[in-house]
Amino acid sequence: MKTNNNNGREIEKSIRKILEAIGEDPSRKGLRDTPKRVARMYLDVFSGIHQDPDCILGKVFHEQYNELVLLKDIPLYSMCEHHLLPFFGQAHIAYLPDGKRIVGISKLARLVDVYAKRPQVQERLTNQIADTIMKVLQPQGAMVVIEAEHMCMIMRGVKKPGTKIVTSAMRGIFLRDIRTRSEALNLIISK
Repeated sequence: MKTNNNNGREIEKSIRKILEAIGEDPSRKGLRDTPKRVARMYLDVFSGIHQDPDCILGKVFHEQYNELVLLKDIPLYSMCEHHLLPFFGQAHIAYLPDGKRIVGISKLARLVDVYAKRPQVQERLTNQIADTIMKVLQPQGAMVVIEAEHMCMIMRGVKKPGTKIVTSAMRGIFLRDIRTRSEALNLIISK
């Protein structure tokens, strides 16, 4: 992704103002380069805003396959839109191809990254991944399960480290057929 230098400079200015607002001196030795570092980080962690998720799944392979495909334990890092603090964990994606098309498995992991690299809530992230798979691949069904820890629950508020939030989105056959849903969920929890 090509970034706009003006965006980086605007982020730097804002971080300097935040440092001043909390009572710090942005020109002191340890903080001098912090606005630049934060700007580079923000341009990276929010780079999904400028990417089209549909294009990630655009290239399909024509293969006669209509059995379960599961990609599990996909590392996930995102930023909670409520506090701009990280949440992190794992995503699990299952889909049942239409019998004519499959997608490269790395594309599923990339799809997670594109949506995760935006200000997010876990519930929306889960739905966006499932909805994009259904729209672009048109499979018999899709299922997404995300398990994540939220720094806004660890560092502030209730301060409960180790608490995981689990969200799921079921589409198509995973919503209608308990056997298909159970098969995928059993494979996710098996180690």
